[in-house]
Amino acid sequence: MMTDEDYMRAALVLARQGWDAGEVPVGALVVCGGEIVGRGFNQPISSHDPTAHAEVMALRDAAGRLGNYRLAGCTLYITIEPCVMCSGAILHARVARVVYGAREYKTGAHGSIMDVFAEPRLNHHCEISGGVLADECAAMISGFFEARRQQKKEATQ
Repeated sequence: MMTDEDYMRAALVLARQGWDAGEVPVGALVVCGGEIVGRGFNQPISSHDPTAHAEVMALRDAAGRLGNYRLAGCTLYITIEPCVMCSGAILHARVARVVYGAREYKTGAHGSIMDVFAEPRLNHHCEISGGVLADECAAMISGFFEARRQQKKEATQ
């Protein structure tokens, strides 16, 4: 039986795919009944699609595989705290549980900026846990931006 940490490591592999593609390295996967049914990594730059965040890509993949836009009983693993857009998609998909790694202090919608998931007027709520492999997840993001800064610095010399 895989643990939250095991699934988060799999999401980190997806985040690395995003990095390799030149995207901000965020990875996400959807698990239902112990099986990974959806995978995604950030693709807004390459797809010219502002909605192509890792979470949305994983939700789309899972919905297509399961043949249903409702993902009741599923868990979504994300390497970083979801933004408002992704939080809305998660709630509309009726995901049962969300597990994320690092906080996102600029756009996070689970308490870093606001807490969409705690809004009592919404018609769906899910269990949410943050901080799973937070250091590794944060290191992936910070390493990506450090590498970009270094590339820009070298390009101007």
